[in-house]
Amino acid sequence: MMSTDDNRLEHRLERRGAQRFEVHLPLAVHFEGRTVPGFIEDLSGRGIFFYAETTLPQGAVVELSFTMPSEITLGENMPVRCRGRVLRTSASQAGQRSGIAVQFDSYEYLAANQPGAQFVRVSAGGTPGAASGPIPH
Repeated sequence: MMSTDDNRLEHRLERRGAQRFEVHLPLAVHFEGRTVPGFIEDLSGRGIFFYAETTLPQGAVVELSFTMPSEITLGENMPVRCRGRVLRTSASQAGQRSGIAVQFDSYEYLAANQPGAQFVRVSAGGTPGAASGPIPH
């Protein structure tokens, strides 16, 4: 069950879903049983663009772990885990890292006091839909 603070955050993300924020934060990319470090370039409620020292095929399903910054949550920094699909990949000028755009399918808040946080689905319009667990109140 999500707390009232999580519900407020969800609505803020919903409202700001189309707005893209330039943030420079580390993230972990989980794909096919391996984890690679990456670096976020920008982020919105619907997706993310980051650089990583790996190439990912278009359409690949990935899981990303990072801390949602306070500029977006309008409160505390919050650790999250997101699932999504790779929309596109482009090589950087240095040729060592790939720029990767991912559209979110769902996300999960990883609050320290909530070990069993649930994934929240993100619809095509960027608004959270039916959650995979109990309905939040």
